[in-house]
Amino acid sequence: MRRVFWGCFLILGLLLWGGEAQAGLLADRLAQFPHWDSKPPVSAAKGDLVYPDWMEGTWNVTSTLVDLVAPLAPEIVTPGFESNRRQLNQPVSFPVRFKNQAAITVSTKGKNQPVVADRAFNGLSIGKAYLGDRAILSVKVDPNSPNRQVTLLRGDRQLVSIVTSRGTETLAPDRFIATEVSQQVFRGTPQPYFNIVETTTAYQWIHSSIEADQVTAIYLSPQDPDYFKAVDQPVALYRYQLQLLPVE
Repeated sequence: MRRVFWGCFLILGLLLWGGEAQAGLLADRLAQFPHWDSKPPVSAAKGDLVYPDWMEGTWNVTSTLVDLVAPLAPEIVTPGFESNRRQLNQPVSFPVRFKNQAAITVSTKGKNQPVVADRAFNGLSIGKAYLGDRAILSVKVDPNSPNRQVTLLRGDRQLVSIVTSRGTETLAPDRFIATEVSQQVFRGTPQPYFNIVETTTAYQWIHSSIEADQVTAIYLSPQDPDYFKAVDQPVALYRYQLQLLPVE
């Protein structure tokens, strides 16, 4: 179960993520895949991630894993990496939604609010798509901070994810890049498992649909015994192609 869950919670960060990165650095980073040797140039996370207006609405996402790389193999290979090869070129679909922040947070009603992800809805939807309807009990977002999320699973297990830094780039009116770095801990086993996850996604609005190129990078946390062998180098990279179609 640990291997299956690992493969899923790489995806749980998808579309749940406001700082600005220096223009072009995130685009350059994606272009250099898989030659990543450090964490992204982002700043401390404050508030929520603001999306372009054209992302507002409910979308049906088709996510396809198109590449995976273990840069430090065979010395360091993350749990579930090899088993995740079975997901290559296997599309997975699920709904997500982005709403005016006033529609999600009662305290902001009546104000001119930006478009943000419905984190609880998206997290539950994505989790069910990868683990099945019975595996996930709920996804809860801290009412005091959109950057803390808890996914409750059967068997008294849970994934706690805290966004620590993020950045965005608007390359053109129809092109938007977002990067988020989160600290994650998987609880419910004799030994809690810690890691750090980066998700960098480039969205492009094409008529009424959206296409995206996404990379999820896994870094070891300081609690890992192999931490000093990797430090800020990613130990696993997963690349996805996403298509978002509007739900009428």
